[in-house]
Amino acid sequence: MKRPVIILIHITYWLVYALLVASFLLVLINNTAQKNFSSISHYMFRTPIALVAFLPAIIGFYSYYFYIFDRFLYKKRFKHLMLVGILFILISGILPILVLSLITSSTWSIEPHWQDLIPMILFLSLISLINGVIGLVLKGFITWYNEIRIKDELVRRNYEVELSLIKSQLNPHFLFNTINNIDVLIERDPQKASAYLNKLSEMMRFMLYETKVEKLSLVKELEYIEKYVELQRIRSSNPDYIQFLVNGDTGNSMIEPMLFIPFIENAFKHGEQKKSMDAIKISFELSASTIVFVCENRFVPSIEKPSDHGGLGLNLIRRRLELLYPDKHVLQIGTENGFFKINLTIDTHED
Repeated sequence: MKRPVIILIHITYWLVYALLVASFLLVLINNTAQKNFSSISHYMFRTPIALVAFLPAIIGFYSYYFYIFDRFLYKKRFKHLMLVGILFILISGILPILVLSLITSSTWSIEPHWQDLIPMILFLSLISLINGVIGLVLKGFITWYNEIRIKDELVRRNYEVELSLIKSQLNPHFLFNTINNIDVLIERDPQKASAYLNKLSEMMRFMLYETKVEKLSLVKELEYIEKYVELQRIRSSNPDYIQFLVNGDTGNSMIEPMLFIPFIENAFKHGEQKKSMDAIKISFELSASTIVFVCENRFVPSIEKPSDHGGLGLNLIRRRLELLYPDKHVLQIGTENGFFKINLTIDTHED
């Protein structure tokens, strides 16, 4: 939900609340004109009504809205919710009394006693509780709406992302060069050529069939990347220009398909000095709930700017990460010592 809409909802709520308070005052004035009121009503009527009516309401509403919902209700910590909720309600009932005692004690015609203050505190706490519950309901509705909107946006973006992935998966230059290299190997080393041809066939099968699921095992994703790297090696007389490392255990981690390959293809596309060692460095650090992916490639600043590495592909994959892993990933893109560097950390822990 857009921020202006949320602000408008809040303004509307407090306008309605102000109308209710005004209606209550009219009834109160009418009653006091007809009969003597109890000491608590007289005490309330003699105090600044804005402070009495709005301070506990605001404290209750926004403490529940901003703090209690995110910290306790959303995380289903119900025991803590009750304890902290009661604490905020009591504070909301006592605080206006303390403020009034400081700023208006000289104007009271009747000095209040504790017998008067206790029901007053309970009444203000009730106001705070009612507004707090409404705040929880409103925040829950906004959160639910935003989650639905994100899912809808993900579906809408899926076509755009799929087009980008198809271009990445079926890069004609990569396929053309790989087939040519395998063709050369057939006469020189038929067994090796057959192995590479099998790798290419397995990659095509993976791209056509296994990437259609929402999530696949990290093992399969890494196998695909390894085959891709091996096929890139045969395109160069210096296979050591690629460094590919995987540290840690994949376990049962699941990942959205084709998350890393656009970054890797980008590195091969823009990588320079491929006759040197480690011109392209790809690494994965794996743990039970985290994937740390680093991809680096040498580039010549005088020939191209670092921003040339980005383009539509990286922008799309950045957006895809924001949709698939909101608040569960960190993507850093920059240059360091002549390398264009991608550092992506993903939290794969299921909530």
